[in-house]
Amino acid sequence: LAGVPLLRSEPAGDYIPYLPRREELPAESAAETLARLAGFPAAEREQGPGLAREAVARFTGTVEGDEPRHELLVTHNFLAGWLVRAALDAPDWRWLGINHANAALTVIRYAPGRPPALLLFNDTGHLPAELRWTGLPPELHI
Repeated sequence: LAGVPLLRSEPAGDYIPYLPRREELPAESAAETLARLAGFPAAEREQGPGLAREAVARFTGTVEGDEPRHELLVTHNFLAGWLVRAALDAPDWRWLGINHANAALTVIRYAPGRPPALLLFNDTGHLPAELRWTGLPPELHI
């Protein structure tokens, strides 16, 4: 769009935002979850938590002044889950399992004096039916 600035940001990238400890996870799935996360590149696992802290600082919360501000963050599933988890004040490990379809929209509102509000989550209504739910297993397609 004309006049809308495009800013690239490393914290908006694709990485593991938080590596849970075994004792944080449900006992029945902890080993499988940790093994899956261990399969990601070391750099993504090591740099991810710092980038996630930067992302929360940069992309969440209220802004200075009286003018409303709207920002569109184009990112990946793991960071979207991390930001939703933060908005809901869920435990750090709960970014796991907050999954998004490809090109899905999630809207979080940060208003002064209020907790964040999850207004829209994983909405694919703007996509043609054949593209909805891509990126998620077939059993979750609705």
